Amino acid sequence: MYHSWNIRRFVRYVIFDTILILAALLLTCAGKLHFAAVGTHDGISLPILMYHSVTDLPERDYCVTPETLENDLIYLKQHGYETVSPEQLIAYTRGIGELPSQPVMITFDDGFYNNYSIALPLLEKYDMCAVISIVGIFTDIYAPDAPHNDLYSYLTWDDLQQALDSGRLSLGSHTYDLHSNGERPGCAKLSYETEEAYQEMLYGDLSLLQSRFWEELQYQPVVFTYPYGFLCDESKPVIRECGFLITMNCLEKSNIITKDPACLYGLNRFNRVGNCDTYTFMHKLTED
Repeated sequence: MYHSWNIRRFVRYVIFDTILILAALLLTCAGKLHFAAVGTHDGISLPILMYHSVTDLPERDYCVTPETLENDLIYLKQHGYETVSPEQLIAYTRGIGELPSQPVMITFDDGFYNNYSIALPLLEKYDMCAVISIVGIFTDIYAPDAPHNDLYSYLTWDDLQQALDSGRLSLGSHTYDLHSNGERPGCAKLSYETEEAYQEMLYGDLSLLQSRFWEELQYQPVVFTYPYGFLCDESKPVIRECGFLITMNCLEKSNIITKDPACLYGLNRFNRVGNCDTYTFMHKLTED
């Protein structure tokens, strides 16, 4: 009897140990999933990719070729990622919508014409969406003077209307005329400015672009993208007053999206540099 009981106990231990080993292996494999974009008890992981210009020019820090962009989109599609829009994020945080199990967001900064002429057809080809954050003065002043050249032009208001009509592109604000890295870094507060003077300046700039959006497109962006990623605590009340529900920076790490709308302020993004193959770039994100 004693010998038989020991055998049964040994068998139970073997079975239990086997289950533990299998569970550990499954967890190890899960940890190697791209982007670790899975739901957790704290929320859903969301990587955001930041592109700028897409042209046939030599690649550099803020320019990739159409081939590179397409390879990136193929990679995302093959690995089960689904692009999400700002509206989907807002709905999810308010408890009135769901997100895919492996979401990713694609963004384009500065409002280059090639975001529409080159990137949009690729987004349509792979059934994806994206956000374009424009600089108001680029669209108002620079775009009409040199329209519709893939190499250097910016989007006109007519282009932006067509972008919206595509149903795949949302628009964001990148300030009206604060996209510079001179005396004032982006839209940051200067050391000698009072908080009141700074906020008055910033409100004038941001509200001007919001007004131009409404005048030209009857559209109000809910996304604000900090120029050069320069953050500033004093900007936050102004950004909220102007109606922005999402803000984006340039910190290269992923985000956790929860049921709290406040989680959409200060979203991080990975800058898609040129001269870097798709696998190497995406591996950088997996390490995060």
